[in-house]
Amino acid sequence: MDKSWIQLPRIDPHYAKGIKDFIEVAKAYVDDKNRTRCPCSKCKNIPHRTLPEVKGHLCQNGMDKMYTRWEWHGEGYDMANNNSSEEEVEEEEDGDEVNELLEDICMGPFVQIEMTDVQQGLDDALPNSNMGYDRFQDLLQDAQRELYPGCEKFSKLSFVLKLYNMKVTQKLSNKYFTMMLKLLNEAMPKGVELPKSHYEAKNMLRELSFGYEVIHACINDCILYLKEYENNELCPRWGESRYKSCEGKGKKIPQKILRYFPLKSRLQRLFMSRKISSDMRWHKEKRVKETNIFRHPADSMTWEEFDIRHPWFSAEPRNVRLGLASDGFNPFSNMSNSYSMWPVMVFPYNLPPWKCMKEPYLFMSLLIPGPRSPGKEIDVYLRPLIDELKELWVDGVMTYDASTMCTFRLHVALLWTINDFSAYGDLSGWVTKGYMACPVCNFDASSIRLEHGEKICWFCHRRWLPLDHKW
Repeated sequence: MDKSWIQLPRIDPHYAKGIKDFIEVAKAYVDDKNRTRCPCSKCKNIPHRTLPEVKGHLCQNGMDKMYTRWEWHGEGYDMANNNSSEEEVEEEEDGDEVNELLEDICMGPFVQIEMTDVQQGLDDALPNSNMGYDRFQDLLQDAQRELYPGCEKFSKLSFVLKLYNMKVTQKLSNKYFTMMLKLLNEAMPKGVELPKSHYEAKNMLRELSFGYEVIHACINDCILYLKEYENNELCPRWGESRYKSCEGKGKKIPQKILRYFPLKSRLQRLFMSRKISSDMRWHKEKRVKETNIFRHPADSMTWEEFDIRHPWFSAEPRNVRLGLASDGFNPFSNMSNSYSMWPVMVFPYNLPPWKCMKEPYLFMSLLIPGPRSPGKEIDVYLRPLIDELKELWVDGVMTYDASTMCTFRLHVALLWTINDFSAYGDLSGWVTKGYMACPVCNFDASSIRLEHGEKICWFCHRRWLPLDHKW
């Protein structure tokens, strides 16, 4: 069916005819209440509405211009096998990607590296610079060891990785995962090579840098017990104890814990898949440049200006440009409970637009604990991330590229932070309340306090308009 009418203005007669044709198609895909998904530009196939309501929405709001394949209204729908769903398709794609990643991780770095040279260059060639030679050998053996005698489809490492991927994507509990491992150990043939618990599986995968660091913090958000304060037991500012009071001889429990997910190893893992490694160069090699067309952050003036200022960085298209976002949320889904936890997310902009903001490529870097917002003290918690970003900018890190089967020095730059206005005040240090709340006007803000009340108003906004503007 011709769908060019979707791009036409709503007053065009061909657009009205297109709506009529669409309604005729949608009649075959209504539920028992005679409703179907509404594809207008506001609903975007989320709510179900009756056909007259859908027609009215399409006339008023227009068709969603991105909805060119009518998957919710019969196109590409297999009537012979209507049990398949988008979730199943995504699982199949995830499975293929896991297979490819396993192949690259297990075999890629060793194609061109002699085993006699591995011990010397291990820290540079492998994704986890803390991995010793013996542990590397164990991991390599797990990647090549049969799951059980005669098994040709899975190695020990590949099977455990697939199981763990299922655990994470399906949100299975640790206890359930341990029970499943015990059952698999009993059910599989003699000689099966599987961990016996979630703890053993987690320790095995930790060699692939799937862990995080636990950093103690002051209860008043003054310091992190890191570097020069690593051995302190009292806050140097207020004298608060590092640990909760405990009369017994048990393990000391810290007052507050920051969880830090190292960025270096996670960025290196992107290049250990041939497909993703190739996509990390998309912005330079495959992006179509058109004047006044903005499809990707690489089309922005900021990106271009950064390339001009730092030509050494832009000369290597695999160097990663990051965005950072943070905001508080209530983890208990209860708004009456005043608890605020702050995740700090980073995401690579090198990837094409249909990937760079997808869940697999969003990295949680910090998980700042509650129960209250860190406010302007958020810079205390950002210190580990900032230190690592400085190191990645200046020194970089040796990274293996599976698509070219060689190593290169990876550098990283943080281009943008994304947040709402209140979080902007915390991250930037600018006061977002009071007389000078506007970061654009800065000290030239035109603001006054109202006579009757405590509200502050801002005037003279029209000074930013061109002199010949009608306002």
